[in-house]
Amino acid sequence: MPELSRFYGIIIRMFMEAGIQHHTPHYHVYYQEHTCIYSIEPIEMIAGMIPKKQQRLVEAWAELHTLELREDWECLQKGELPQPIEPLK
Repeated sequence: MPELSRFYGIIIRMFMEAGIQHHTPHYHVYYQEHTCIYSIEPIEMIAGMIPKKQQRLVEAWAELHTLELREDWECLQKGELPQPIEPLK
């Protein structure tokens, strides 16, 4: 699963699933032993759980990078590699 970004111990990844139709474009978030899935638009957690502080960081990052997340989703659905996305600083 390609890694898109990494910041403050948080890892953001998207699955490469060419030819598989999903209803909701999404990405996976990993923080220590926690995992969750966020939809791209609207930015909301749709499965799993991470601590509240990391939730706020992920949501702020996603708001800044919604366009890049959508572009990476489209690339992966076509079987292409995504582009890295700048981390929060």
